[in-house]
Amino acid sequence: MDVKKPAVFYIKEEDLKVKCTLCPHRCVLAPDKSGVCGTRKNIGGNLYTLNYGKVTSIALDPIEKKPLNNFKPGRMILSVGTFGCNLKCSFCQNWTIAHEIPRHYKITPEELKNKAVELIPEGNIGVAYTYNEPSTWYEFVYDTSVLIKEAGLSNVLVTNGYIEREPLEKLIPFIDAMNIDLKAYTDSFYRDICKGHLKHVKDTIEFAASKCHVEVTMLVIPGLNDSVLDIALASKWLSSLSPDIVLHLTRFFLNYKMRNRMPTPIQTLENARKEALKYLNYVYLGNV
Repeated sequence: MDVKKPAVFYIKEEDLKVKCTLCPHRCVLAPDKSGVCGTRKNIGGNLYTLNYGKVTSIALDPIEKKPLNNFKPGRMILSVGTFGCNLKCSFCQNWTIAHEIPRHYKITPEELKNKAVELIPEGNIGVAYTYNEPSTWYEFVYDTSVLIKEAGLSNVLVTNGYIEREPLEKLIPFIDAMNIDLKAYTDSFYRDICKGHLKHVKDTIEFAASKCHVEVTMLVIPGLNDSVLDIALASKWLSSLSPDIVLHLTRFFLNYKMRNRMPTPIQTLENARKEALKYLNYVYLGNV
């Protein structure tokens, strides 16, 4: 039997409706309805998570693959993901698990912690919650991260940053590093391409950067977010938080619903890196 796990951030409303308060969408759900992320459902006037303990992908990866270049470089980390995402990016690189419900298997936080400890001799430093959006797996990530921290290992979030402050404040004491996607530096991009808003992501980056190691990834898409001006504005803002925040500029390849654009020219990435280095000390290129 597939037992649902109660969600931790929601408000009960009239007529058995509930308002999820995990992310800025703040979905209001009637009974038997699910949220934008596809991982939370109103069952009988209570909110439940549908993906607790359900793993779609697991691998021991180099930490640089997250990407985290300035956090324990040269080490390995056990990377794990489930399904679901609270943004709707038409260029999603992991759409088969972010926007569908693929094959998965069950694992408990204790079992995942034990697996991480078993892999220490192979260079493992902890667990990275990645592949899909980990905030939609919040209850499992929280329960596991507490155990991982107790075991003396590191927790890493690879996230779109679309999460409300209260759940982030509860989780972040157990998080050692984050890679946060900055999809673009315009709200119009977030609104039209991702069905979200830039402000919430900036708020997450700013808060997280004051609490743990943060690196930021920008997927550079030709004709959409590749202008030198936008790269400059994003880099200048990041440097106002800290010039040591790492920026990853990664190459776009055709995927999901966005198949009408060419891959990012290498020269575009090099020009963007040159501009970003005017403000930031560490800028890396990815997918090249």
